[in-house]
Amino acid sequence: MKLLSTKATCNSHGQDSSYFLGWQEYEKNPYDEVLNPEGIIQMGLAENQLSFDLLESWLAKNPDVAGFKSDGKSIFRELALFQDYHGLPSFKKALVDFMAEIRGNRVTFDPNHIVLTAGATSANETLMFCLAEQGEAFLLPTPYYPGFDRDLKWRTGAEIVPIQCTSSNNFQITEPALQQAYQEAKKRNLRVKGVLVTNPSNPLGTTMSRSELNLLVDFIKDKNMHLISDEIYSGTVYNSPGFVSIMEILKERNDLNDCGTTVRDRVHVVYSLSKDLGLPGFRVGAIYSENEAVVAAATKMSSFGLVSSQTQYLLSAMLGDKKFTKIYISENLKRLKRRQRNLVSGLQKAGISCLKTNNAGLFCWVDMRHLLHSNTFEAEMELWKKILYEVRLNISPGSSCHCTEPGWFRMCFANMSEETLNLAMKRLKTFVQESNHDDNGCTKKRVQSSRRKSLSNWVFRLSSREHHEQEER
Repeated sequence: MKLLSTKATCNSHGQDSSYFLGWQEYEKNPYDEVLNPEGIIQMGLAENQLSFDLLESWLAKNPDVAGFKSDGKSIFRELALFQDYHGLPSFKKALVDFMAEIRGNRVTFDPNHIVLTAGATSANETLMFCLAEQGEAFLLPTPYYPGFDRDLKWRTGAEIVPIQCTSSNNFQITEPALQQAYQEAKKRNLRVKGVLVTNPSNPLGTTMSRSELNLLVDFIKDKNMHLISDEIYSGTVYNSPGFVSIMEILKERNDLNDCGTTVRDRVHVVYSLSKDLGLPGFRVGAIYSENEAVVAAATKMSSFGLVSSQTQYLLSAMLGDKKFTKIYISENLKRLKRRQRNLVSGLQKAGISCLKTNNAGLFCWVDMRHLLHSNTFEAEMELWKKILYEVRLNISPGSSCHCTEPGWFRMCFANMSEETLNLAMKRLKTFVQESNHDDNGCTKKRVQSSRRKSLSNWVFRLSSREHHEQEER
């Protein structure tokens, strides 16, 4: 008799991805300015650490909130005993108002239609449980966030069918690509229940155009399926064109189906405070849906991943301070824009470019195709190994994001100091110069890391610290 279940022992978690392997290697040799200046710099982590001082300043000015007091009196006991999975009404109201503010108040959100979850990871998985049976599929445009292979498939049994996007149009979704993915699913005898997109995109760092969004709504309306819009980076759009939420498109269209129901019932938004507010450890996510059945089912399922009442109380006060949120949103975008410019400038000095449409997110989609020895994913992995072990930068290869073209990489810029970013760019520039020198027929000695030998076997098991070695959403 087996001691563990098939689910516990199966290999469908996605942990054999180079995305996770890079994290594992970073944990073995993390860069520290003083303790380990030759270590690996973490550029595979999409965290926003640029505006913590604004959050800390607010906390210092509001000590009663951090001390769980209201009007000078302790409410610790009340918060400690509160366990309604519907959430604190004050927090739900503050959260939807913050979501609207990020979108320029062009749309509003009803707090009765929001479900609180322990981060966007939980929100996306909950929607999979609500919308798809085991073996049914969702279409996702490539490249997509590597963690989706875990979040959407592992426990739910749902399948992912890629919508193949290419650099020829900056990886935008097209109608032929949508139809091709749908037909591919049919060939695999998979029933397609919907489309899931990230807007702004992870890993592209771009916003979706109105034409793309309208194309998606037309597609799901025609096929009678769902659309999930993961908008956890909606507050990170620092360059034009601005962010357009799927809710704005629905507001403009007001479509009705043949049976008289609106397509809004099949469009669901995922949000989180992990990126816009830089609080992945607080585990605050949300599902917004105007489908009452989905809200009811997701609310019941949320009991497996609640947001603590203490967290809700603290953030309801912070997000309810409109003077603070206005300043934070504006200043955070300025800082993201400056940091992204620093990364782009450093890459340009190394002879490397980014996707030209990059205008959002905590990362750039970096084009290193000219550094490949051949136009293959094997060559991409060889380049990635050199950058990881010789340059000592952990970046995410495009293949881990299911990109169809070798040579693209995701590079994060908001999880480190400016000095660390400058060092990373200095290392990369030196590597490119030496590589070009080699290609011209010169020779040099490289210090080969013994760790590279372990790469012959790509199937591995993460350590017991695995919960630290992933990008929290």
